[in-house]
Formats: sequence, structure tokens, C-alpha cells
Amino acid sequence: MTSVVERLNGGNSGFSVEFFPPRDAADEQVLWRAIRELEPLDPAFVSITYGAGGSSRDRTIRTTGRVAQETTLVPMAHLTAVEHSVAELRNVIGWYAAVGVRNILAVRGDPPGDPNGEWVAHPSGLTYAEELVRLCRELGDFCVGVAAFPYGHPRSADLDEDTRHLVRKLRAGADFAIAQLFFEAEDFLRLRDRVAAQGCDAVLLPGLMPLTTPRTLVKTIELSGAPVPASVARRLDPYADDAAGFRKAGVDLVTELGERLLAEGVPSLHFYTLNRSKATREVVSRLGLVPVRA
Repeated sequence: MTSVVERLNGGNSGFSVEFFPPRDAADEQVLWRAIRELEPLDPAFVSITYGAGGSSRDRTIRTTGRVAQETTLVPMAHLTAVEHSVAELRNVIGWYAAVGVRNILAVRGDPPGDPNGEWVAHPSGLTYAEELVRLCRELGDFCVGVAAFPYGHPRSADLDEDTRHLVRKLRAGADFAIAQLFFEAEDFLRLRDRVAAQGCDAVLLPGLMPLTTPRTLVKTIELSGAPVPASVARRLDPYADDAAGFRKAGVDLVTELGERLLAEGVPSLHFYTLNRSKATREVVSRLGLVPVRA
């Protein structure tokens, strides 16, 4: 099984995609339609999320295993420490290995129910993502990624502290980091500069989501933890009641963001898809991203 780093080191600018595990049979059909539509474009890897408190653990394992065994794609499974003992985490990591998954995104995770609530470690569990990185490394030949936050994690006192946490995760054995959503290229580039200033040269991937509807804009605000900047509002506000106009302006905006990031030398763009493929395929096509293995 190919690793994420091997794919990223292929020498071509590319893209990757993120899905969440289906909740029911209808969701599963939607997800697999998106997977099959994106497969011919050969994304660098496909990421499958993991619900808070392990709420979608079994579906994540099953879906990631199907991607590994039934497609040509490189899967990456998410893993969180929330409400899991170390023994349970060892079992999950073992299940990933058994279904042929070599890539894991190790994140501490948010408290179930209220992402902003108090985080309480399992009595026999882990407290920090860097501990989860080390556990993955101890248990096999895994390629491990971690999360990065362009605006700082909400639990960090400031950006300097947040950067130190990120660098510790990378130095604990992570191979790369994927940035949470952001609105402007400078937000990601400043994160990259802060990490470089700490003497760390790990790969950082920017996370993008095509802004096709007001709902996707609200989701970006929620996931980024940042308000909409004036430059973005000026582009989208005129189309608040015009669905087609909003979609066009939003896709234009994200395409321009991708162009700027690629021009700044990022190795790949990571797309949050909400289990749909059309807008991602459109942006990837407009950016001229060729298959990584072409």
C-alpha cells in the first residue's frame, strides 16, 4: 500500500479529498458515487473522517477498508483519542492494518456533543495528539498525519503556543499536517512561515472547500473558527438570494485561492467534499491538476 508521503513526493502538484463515513444506505450510495467520480482523476489520497467519541468508528474502518480493497485510491483513515482507552486505540490501529490501510490522520478530537466543551481524557487513554502519533508509530509502518489550524486551535492561548503544539506533533513522528479551512491564502502562508521559523520543514497541506451554497460558507466559518473577511463577503454577499450566482462566485473564489497556493509552492490541495464530487472536480479541472501518477 502506497503512503501519502510517497504520493506527495511524486513531483506533480495534485489534490486530495476528504469524505465522512455514511450514516445509512442512502448516504453510502451518495458517497460511493462521489468516490467513483473522483477515482479517474487520481487524487493523491482519500481521507475518511472519524466521528467524535468514536461514534462512526466502525463505519470509518469499513469505508476505508473498501477504498483500500475495491479502488485504485490511496486511503487515509482518521483516528481520535476521544473516549478511547489505549487498548481500544491499539485495536483500531490493528484493524486499519488488517484491511490494508497504511495512512492515519491522528487527532485528539473534540468532546462529543459540544466541540467547545471541556475535554476530558479517558482514564486509560491519551491526552495529546502527539501521544497518538507515537502510538501509531510504535504499532506499525504507518504514514501519520496531523491537523493544523491557520487561525490557531480554539484551546490555544495564542498563535505562538498553537505553532509549538503543531511542531511537537510533527516532531513526535508525524509525516505531514493538513490545515483546517481558511479564507485567504495569507492565512495559510503565515502558518507555514510560523512552522518554518521553528526549524520544522514538514509538509503542510492547505484545506479547501468549494463555496457552492450559503450552507458551505457557514460550514467554513464553523470549521475554521474565523469570521468571513471583508474581501470574501464583497464577492458573495450580492448573491445571497441567487443560488446560481452564489455558486459561480464561490467556485471562482476557491479556484483563485488554489491558484495562489499552488503558485506559492504547496505540494497539494486537500478538498473537504461533504461527500459530493461535482464542485471539487470543477475546481480541480480549472486548476489544471493532472493525475499524480500520470
